[in-house]
Amino acid sequence: MSSITAVVLAAFVGYGAAWYFGAVEGNFSLLLFLATVVTGIYWLAERFYFLPQRRQAVAALEASAVKRKAELAKMGINQVDDNTREAKTRLIMQPWWLDWTAGLFPVIVVVFLLRSFLFEPFKIPSGSMIPTLRINDLILVNKFYYGIRLPVINTKVFDNHEPERGDVMVFRYPPKPSLDYIKRVVGVPGDEVAYLNKKLTINGKPLPKTPLADFFDDETLRYAKQFEEVIGGKKHRLLNDDERPAFIAGADDFQFKQDCRYSSEGVVCKVPEGHYFMMGDNRDNSLDSRYWGFVPEKNIVGKAFFVWMNFGNLKRIGSFD
Repeated sequence: MSSITAVVLAAFVGYGAAWYFGAVEGNFSLLLFLATVVTGIYWLAERFYFLPQRRQAVAALEASAVKRKAELAKMGINQVDDNTREAKTRLIMQPWWLDWTAGLFPVIVVVFLLRSFLFEPFKIPSGSMIPTLRINDLILVNKFYYGIRLPVINTKVFDNHEPERGDVMVFRYPPKPSLDYIKRVVGVPGDEVAYLNKKLTINGKPLPKTPLADFFDDETLRYAKQFEEVIGGKKHRLLNDDERPAFIAGADDFQFKQDCRYSSEGVVCKVPEGHYFMMGDNRDNSLDSRYWGFVPEKNIVGKAFFVWMNFGNLKRIGSFD
């Protein structure tokens, strides 16, 4: 078993290394699921086979020691050193290959359950959600807010809330579902979303947009116009860049693109059933539904709600919802 376990552990390490160096496209959910299954099998084998075997060996050793003492007692030798303690310790001790499998199962299964069904941490890699979220913010995502989904295959098995306009949502990027994206829900199924001349309108109603003091981005060392917008009853801030044109340049081909009308002023889209229209708060620096289309319900991961750490700025810690 030690040789088989060494191969299994080497496979996990090899996959992780290949993922780290970009040789393969990693899938952490799948990796964690496989680790849970493999260590669970070892844990069951340890509990119901290997540990009983070792206990039987210890019991046999103790019985042998008792028998030897009895034989020596018949010979008049009553003072006998007990030299079996070290041997019993070695017999009952888990071998290394069980330490690194069955021994890790309780930790791995707790992480798997928490990450799959309750909360999952994410790191913000880009500035598309500035000023709401900054690069390197470490956030928590509520995995059950929009319903319980099976890990890896992401199939919903229990309904909860429906996504609402204004929610900050993590989802699987439609052109490449192995990537997780984060944007704000702007349009829900049936909505007509218009973003023309940098003004957002939903179902013919312009959203309130109040000018605020300019925002200074300490990453680019530039100022940007900042506004407060109200969508779905929720206030949030957004940025606009006067140097960027209003028209959408380089939109991809995507499913239901026929439901969108592009012009020099921007874009108007009718959101199809079972899909959502997403936009970043950094409006002129966000690749979102304007460029790659709608997010299907099956791609939803969860609702982002809390910054739990930013090592470069501890003041960032807190709720943003």
